[in-house]
Amino acid sequence: MRAHTIGLAVAAAVSLLSSGAALAQSIPTGAAAAKYDAEFNAWLKREIWPEAKKAGVSQKTLEAALTGLTINWKLPDVLVPGQKPPKEQAQSQAEFSSPGAYFSEKRLQGLAATGRSLAATHAATLKRIEATYGVPGNIVIAIWGRESGFGRAKLPNSVIDVLATKAYASTRKDMFRAELIDALKIAESGDVPPSRMMGSWAGALGQPQFMPSSYLKYAVDFDGDGHRDIWNSVPDALASIANYLSKRGWQRDRDWGFEVSIPGDVSCAQEGPDLAKPVSQWAKMGITRVSGKGFPSNDLSADGMMLVPAGRHGPEFVVTPNFYVIKEYNNSDLYALFIGNLADRIAYGGGPFKAEWGNVGSMLRSDVLAMQKALVAKGYDVGKADGLAGFKTRRSLGDWQAKNGLKPTCFPDASLKTKLR
Repeated sequence: MRAHTIGLAVAAAVSLLSSGAALAQSIPTGAAAAKYDAEFNAWLKREIWPEAKKAGVSQKTLEAALTGLTINWKLPDVLVPGQKPPKEQAQSQAEFSSPGAYFSEKRLQGLAATGRSLAATHAATLKRIEATYGVPGNIVIAIWGRESGFGRAKLPNSVIDVLATKAYASTRKDMFRAELIDALKIAESGDVPPSRMMGSWAGALGQPQFMPSSYLKYAVDFDGDGHRDIWNSVPDALASIANYLSKRGWQRDRDWGFEVSIPGDVSCAQEGPDLAKPVSQWAKMGITRVSGKGFPSNDLSADGMMLVPAGRHGPEFVVTPNFYVIKEYNNSDLYALFIGNLADRIAYGGGPFKAEWGNVGSMLRSDVLAMQKALVAKGYDVGKADGLAGFKTRRSLGDWQAKNGLKPTCFPDASLKTKLR
């Protein structure tokens, strides 16, 4: 789960995968469930009430929020006390999906059409938001659409119930305990009563899908009614998204990035935020925008970074630091590319990326992990050796290919399994 937010679309997919494990366990019923609930409430009184009081939460708020809770056994990642967490071996053997599957054209077209309509409806608010925070309205609208379907997605769970359950009975108790205390602080602030603090199965709040810790840092009252209402106020929800991006380092008057064509004689092993160089230098190497337009003049002297999420087998990009700010919202290259592409469709009537995603994603994670370990043994930095091809793995692979007389593709494929050992 991301550190600050978790989108409902992502949450739904993960929930479907995780709920199978949750439901596979024997869910307590009857007297057993009552026993666990009693122990749960005793734990809340013993552990959470005193900690929340030290954080400034009143007795009145605690009674309203934490009285008579029951464990929600249907949540993913919730274990019967004493049960060992499931092993992750199956995941390490699974194929990782082709990046192309992430960019459903039907879905992007639908979001873009609705986004354009809502951008017109809220044009005055978005103009004021951009003036205040420096974040373009099309980026804000794109995140709003991706996270909660423009506020139309259902928020089925009481966040207090979710966080309390996970703080007591999940595999990540400490994280959810901290978020529970922050949710109680929100209730204490008077912005929203505990009974109306609804969110996702992971405890993410409202239309921007903020975790409570992010709500406290970034939620704003933009409609001036005295409450930071990211559930019902569109101005508050949109401005809160912009404030988040601004506080995370959004650079005014810069785009998120550009789809480009990288010449064959330019190494694909130059990607990553740590290898930034002025966009003008990328252009001098022969890298051009696929649109046929030049790079904006204000970008030429500013930093840009190569990004090849499928190596030479898919779309290629030069991205700006703002791309990595979008990743602060959800730490995924594909998420940030989705937001960027959707924002371009909303603002400029853009379409799919020009280059097609090749036949990648059919490798087992265990095979990729073996390649990563082999690269590490040869002195390469692959980042986290986890069976997923992040940018450090991709560029290390490209460097190794070049040094061994192979055409660099900067992406793992089955032909390399016997060569890279």
